[in-house]
Amino acid sequence: MPPRTILYTGKGGVGKTSVAAATARACAAAGRRTIVLSTDPAHSLADSLGQDVGGEPTPVGPLLDAQQVGAQEEMERNWAAVQAWLGQILVERGVDRISAEELTVPPGLDELFSLLALKRHYEEGAYDVVIVDCAPTGETLRLLSFPDVARWWLEKVFPQQSRLMDAARPFARAVLDVALPGEAVMEDVQRLIRNLIAMNEILRDHEHVSLRLVMNPDRMVIDEARRTFTYLNLYGFLTDAVVVNRVFPQDVGAYFGAWRDRQQEQLVEVQEAFSPVPVLRAPYFDREVVGPAMLDELGGALFGDHAADGVLHGSVSQELTVRRDSATLRLDLPFAEKGDISLKKIGLELVVRVDGHKRTLLLPPALADYRPSGASFADGALHVTFAHD
Repeated sequence: MPPRTILYTGKGGVGKTSVAAATARACAAAGRRTIVLSTDPAHSLADSLGQDVGGEPTPVGPLLDAQQVGAQEEMERNWAAVQAWLGQILVERGVDRISAEELTVPPGLDELFSLLALKRHYEEGAYDVVIVDCAPTGETLRLLSFPDVARWWLEKVFPQQSRLMDAARPFARAVLDVALPGEAVMEDVQRLIRNLIAMNEILRDHEHVSLRLVMNPDRMVIDEARRTFTYLNLYGFLTDAVVVNRVFPQDVGAYFGAWRDRQQEQLVEVQEAFSPVPVLRAPYFDREVVGPAMLDELGGALFGDHAADGVLHGSVSQELTVRRDSATLRLDLPFAEKGDISLKKIGLELVVRVDGHKRTLLLPPALADYRPSGASFADGALHVTFAHD
């Protein structure tokens, strides 16, 4: 059976690594064989755990391993031939070798290769739970969201590659002065596309895999999380919880009182924006969350009596269907009853009110020129139709 897999993502500096490490310790304490991976290029997992962590699974406690995945090693394993080919072309055109090597890796690809370590652990089944501390935003996950395009390349383009390349090679060298890629390069590209398809299928396994967004109760951080939440839903990836970290407790004193009041206002918006996905809260502790004792305290505050590896919400709460000149958005509102529905679109924000419940959604830029044209409510879900303006 595939392992229970939880990916944590969020803006940098919100305590994402601490939350991932605390979750991993809670799972191990419950008797589950657990590994926590860091695919974030700015590794801080070892600092959070208070122990050395290597590029391979490293024991850090009973039933608990940790791993800081090195993007360079993964790229050498999956992208070496492409790097060598592109690098040589750039060097021949006067680019220094160091810069040429940097330019052969498109932005986000190194983080994608780091995520392939998740694929190995998922397929090998050596652990009951896999916790992943992802890169600071959901940008990398966008690379995994187009499996149909990837399959088209794999089925339509690559079967013809050898014949096309053999025919084009003399022309390319004589006219363009460019060496076309060899078999090893094309094998690397095919391997990447297969991995994209496989990773997409893993992330869509809603029975075993979910993502959790980590944020602080600050306006800019919440807005970033809302954008990421929208895209995760539209890509069909399950978000089963959001974590609000570093919430001021009630007895913070007069100096931080006004700040706490603003946090409480933001928390109301978090509930409205992410409902029905559960919102987990952790306080702002009086000391840094580093080491086993503090991580366990953080885990206790987040999960209480609940299982840290449980699927806390079982369905994708938003679904967008786009046609030529229209679109339909399905929005889960399981606690609302059919009543007055009001919609207001301001820029890319859609404000929805149903039976006293308010939701504010950040729409993708593709809907900038669309306006709401109708709405219906049935079976706990609101369906909003859009027409091209």
